[in-house]
Amino acid sequence: MSIIKIQVETSQGAVREVSAGAGCTVLEAIQRGLGPEALEGACEGAVACTTCHVVLQEGEFEKFPPASEEEQDMLDLAYGLKPTSRLGCQLVLKPGMEDFKFSIPCRNRNN
Repeated sequence: MSIIKIQVETSQGAVREVSAGAGCTVLEAIQRGLGPEALEGACEGAVACTTCHVVLQEGEFEKFPPASEEEQDMLDLAYGLKPTSRLGCQLVLKPGMEDFKFSIPCRNRNN
């Protein structure tokens, strides 16, 4: 299995590197690398909250499949929504995504 290292800018502004196997979601990678308090994921990937809201860098955003209608509906409720916002539970890491950067907004809420 391929190990992928990504950069995570925490809600406090610190940048940390985390590693995860290909096939892991961004939510899983951040929780394993930084702990569940770094990115909550209250609905455990059921696309029923926005607590795993992350913001991607331009150019990296396009490397993921488009958000489903269900994800887009949830993102409409996210605090600090940006054009490159996604739910971390819906982003699967693949080889070639090394050093991608994901920013955690200063507030995520459980809707």
